[in-house]
Amino acid sequence: MWSRERKHNIAEEHLKTTQVKQGLFLVLVGRAQARVWDVGRNHHIEPKKPMPYVNHYSFHILDPDWGHITIKLSGHPPFPAQLMVNGHEYVAYQGAKAGIHFTKEGNCFTHISDAAGLAKIADTLSEESAIGRLRQACERWTYSTCLCFGLDLEEQERSGFAYQYSNFQVEYSRNLLFEIGGQMEQVFQALIDRSRAPLGLKTIKTILGYKHRPKYRQRKGRSAEWEVAVERPTYDLTIFKLHCGRLTLKIYTKGERVLRIEAVAHDTAELHCGRGLERFPRIVTELRGILERFTQALSCIDQCFISDEALEQLPAPSHVGKTKVGGIDFNKPRMRHVTAAVVALSTSPRGFTASQLAARVRDCGEADYQSRQAAYDLKKLRGKDMVQRIGNTRHYEPTAAGLKALAALLVLRDKIIKPLLAASMETRPTRGSQNPRALDDYYETIRVGMQGVFRELGLVA
Repeated sequence: MWSRERKHNIAEEHLKTTQVKQGLFLVLVGRAQARVWDVGRNHHIEPKKPMPYVNHYSFHILDPDWGHITIKLSGHPPFPAQLMVNGHEYVAYQGAKAGIHFTKEGNCFTHISDAAGLAKIADTLSEESAIGRLRQACERWTYSTCLCFGLDLEEQERSGFAYQYSNFQVEYSRNLLFEIGGQMEQVFQALIDRSRAPLGLKTIKTILGYKHRPKYRQRKGRSAEWEVAVERPTYDLTIFKLHCGRLTLKIYTKGERVLRIEAVAHDTAELHCGRGLERFPRIVTELRGILERFTQALSCIDQCFISDEALEQLPAPSHVGKTKVGGIDFNKPRMRHVTAAVVALSTSPRGFTASQLAARVRDCGEADYQSRQAAYDLKKLRGKDMVQRIGNTRHYEPTAAGLKALAALLVLRDKIIKPLLAASMETRPTRGSQNPRALDDYYETIRVGMQGVFRELGLVA
């Protein structure tokens, strides 16, 4: 069956009409690249280069434990296969067996009678027992239902054909369920507005009128990019996304009252913890840690704070081990650029190195800034407990209190002091903004009041 529509969506539509309760209910075919072996001129078996596009068969199956699973099988030896399972389907099936009542929209649980019980079921996917359940699902259908079209059972037994399973792409998500959808939109939009500038969001993409999400996107050569996308499918959808190599972190609205936070490993090799099936619990644990660090960084930036004592102690020297380092002078452009770069890199899943910090600072305008200078500035921030080294590696990450303080310094200078000083120097009244917001009214009130303060202090004529 040839179609530009996602095969999973086709299968979901077909599942609504089928009478099958367990087992194979649909087979779809499409073309994709795969390694194909051929006999070369020297009579050796060699892989064809470049890899050709060949038929792949998608077997859609209803499993008693995992629900709707898909096995994508190449039609050419050695018959490589991809098995796609959905953890939300597993939780839904096991929750129904446990007598938990819920309402589910796609991959989203919108109403749950026993949220704690359903969470316990979800936590079993990060336990060692999940390895056996995954292996059983693979063995249950791969050989008897899919591979038998290429090798019948007798040929499989005679040749000793067997698969070795590994994890390639894994997603981990958390859902925040709001009582009122309007509150969710206010919280999420405020988070985006306050985080865009500190995190260096450069791309805003608006897509209107799509019933489904776009499926064909131009691939980008850059390894990391922030993107905020506003789409209009069947309901309002806002996506707040960070690409970092082969890892993706994103927050988006799901339905009317659900806010989802998601960490995706497009290639589990990026996690450096192995990719065999037996490493599945470790992979889930790693993704959970990445997601928690991502949410903590966003929370610190959104709720920034610096105490009077910390502000006063910034210029004073400090110690890193036995080494005495200088203080932090936020009035210098270089230090301000370093602060902005540390805040922008704070959500990186693996932290950041001195060279990555130097590259970010150069983008801010310090053309001659090098890794050696970045290492020294990081040492000054470590002396103030604002940045810490990750284990014994050369990667760094801001502490929670340090990130709040660094973000607060940027907000104080860029959003409060700088606008007020600029506004106080106006010699004639302005017409004001055509579409004033509440923040504009607050700025105007403060500006008028600060003019009197400056006049009494003798700062302005």
